[in-house]
Amino acid sequence: MKIIKQKGFTLVELVIVVAIIGIIATIAYPSYDQYITRAKRGDAMSALMLASQAMERYRSNPPYSYDVPALADISAVQVPVEGGTAYYDLTLNSNDTTYTLTATPTGSMSGKKVLTLTHTGARTWGGDACWPEAGSTC
Repeated sequence: MKIIKQKGFTLVELVIVVAIIGIIATIAYPSYDQYITRAKRGDAMSALMLASQAMERYRSNPPYSYDVPALADISAVQVPVEGGTAYYDLTLNSNDTTYTLTATPTGSMSGKKVLTLTHTGARTWGGDACWPEAGSTC
């Protein structure tokens, strides 16, 4: 008489594996989502700095013009700056002596806080007088 060995998994084993995967996914997804949000916010902060540098270059070149340029003429108007689906829109509010650059969340970042940068270098994030950089207590 031959004994036949059964191959495969029992239903209990499969349920345990699915439960473990569910627990891991429940823990990992919020961390992943926070990481993606921080990365996109970092892109927006970088784009604001690049736009600010472009404004300073624009205003420092002869004939030292303080007229109001269109943001699209000197810098990107969305983040990511290379194109693609925007998750921040950049805007410029300027007059003869001052300017304020704003990154407004859109698309996948809708509902997040707005980032601003002024001509003096003042940075705000949703009304707080700081940017959420590493080590910041915003």
